[in-house]
Amino acid sequence: MNAEGYSGDHGKHLIDADGSPRPFQDLRSWLLRLDQTGRLAVIRSGAKLKFEIAAIANCLDGRKASVFPQPDSHDGIVVSGVLSDRRWMAEALGLESGELLGRFIHASINPMRWVEVTDAPCQQTVHRDPDLADVLPIPTHNEHDSGAYITAGLLVVRNPRSGKQNVSIHRLQVSGRNLLGALLLPRHTLAFQEMAEADGQDLDVAIVIGAGPAALLASQAIAPIDQDELEIAGALTGTPLRVVKCMNSELRVPADAEFVIEGRFLAGMREPEGPFGEFPQYYGERANRHVIKVDLITSRRAPVFHTIVGGGLEHLLLGGIPREATILADLRRNFPDVRDVHLSLGGVCRYHLYVRLKKRFEGEAKNLIMAALAAHYDIKHVVVVDEDVNIYNPTEVEWAVATRFQADRDMVMIPGSLGSKLDPSTDDGIGAKLGFDATVPLAASPMRFKRICVPGQQEVDLDAVILRETCLDAVLNEAASQ
Repeated sequence: MNAEGYSGDHGKHLIDADGSPRPFQDLRSWLLRLDQTGRLAVIRSGAKLKFEIAAIANCLDGRKASVFPQPDSHDGIVVSGVLSDRRWMAEALGLESGELLGRFIHASINPMRWVEVTDAPCQQTVHRDPDLADVLPIPTHNEHDSGAYITAGLLVVRNPRSGKQNVSIHRLQVSGRNLLGALLLPRHTLAFQEMAEADGQDLDVAIVIGAGPAALLASQAIAPIDQDELEIAGALTGTPLRVVKCMNSELRVPADAEFVIEGRFLAGMREPEGPFGEFPQYYGERANRHVIKVDLITSRRAPVFHTIVGGGLEHLLLGGIPREATILADLRRNFPDVRDVHLSLGGVCRYHLYVRLKKRFEGEAKNLIMAALAAHYDIKHVVVVDEDVNIYNPTEVEWAVATRFQADRDMVMIPGSLGSKLDPSTDDGIGAKLGFDATVPLAASPMRFKRICVPGQQEVDLDAVILRETCLDAVLNEAASQ
């Protein structure tokens, strides 16, 4: 054992006394796990906040998380890539990879009320009237980004009418000493801000940096407008999330976070924000957008600043996996024979949805396509395949389209529909949606779509049959001597 409760084997988790895997409750315990299992790279001190941190993190993306001590001589520590593999996300929750979507669905339906504490690590240090650049080591990622951005901050706001919280992630541009520019897409945060602004009021906001894996994942849930995603985070781990009241507002934030920025959306104020390298791996354009005035920053002692590089695996998977779980639950309500769904990396974990179906009726796949396209406005293309196709293997999905799909018979197209405003091929989000029914016709003869198979191939043990010490000359000489 490398440390108490830890094993050096990647496939093992923290283990409770009853033998069950234990989830990691905060960012630091998860970083320790990555370190003890060879998945954390500590970079030399002094890496440049502008571009160099992002460049190194991208080179390690999906293989190792990265830690940057004292970047640009800043006293802080930057980490990136901490959830850049879907297997890591499952492990961080104490799960096997195949259990991840099921746990997320259960947590979304059965949220767990948080527990409030008064003495929180995230409030050990207080910076009043802060200069953002002095307190936080904020990187600049992509070539044409308009400056430094907070990219892994959980943005917490309250519904001005009901008092219920919402938690989400938004890109946050450092626009001044104590000002942040925020892109708010048409979701719950924008709805709450518009309610407050209609009454001439600012909206209190907290930005949580360095939250635990469960809170990061829960922030991306497609939940009802008055569902506090921090309650979903507790259900993901099976333990109520520890929260603390903010110092300047009624907002509750994860007590074990690294930083909490407290401030307000300023009513009636818009200032230029962008461009910024977004998840489609293009730049979100510059425009006048909402402004946050920062009042104070609290933190742990020696805090760790988490940054997510725009367009990298961590960015894509954090948005994709919670959406998969929500979409799967939605589809199964009307299509109980849906086996699995997957938002593919090639579709930037937003635009391309693959659905695996145990088909029972002709026409069912087309109905499923229409339901899937309506499940989230970001979904642009849907491919429905049979049970024998591995939807996590893009080559298999392409094979199904190549051999089981005919455009004049199996295609569904819906023009003029709302999609992602960050998709540069749309007209400010308006575009066409497309579905592919790549399932086998039920009336087809058994051999027409029978997949080829070599008997015994699955049972071959290559280590047992390959002669690693024998060269080709020896084989040829032995054959010639027979």
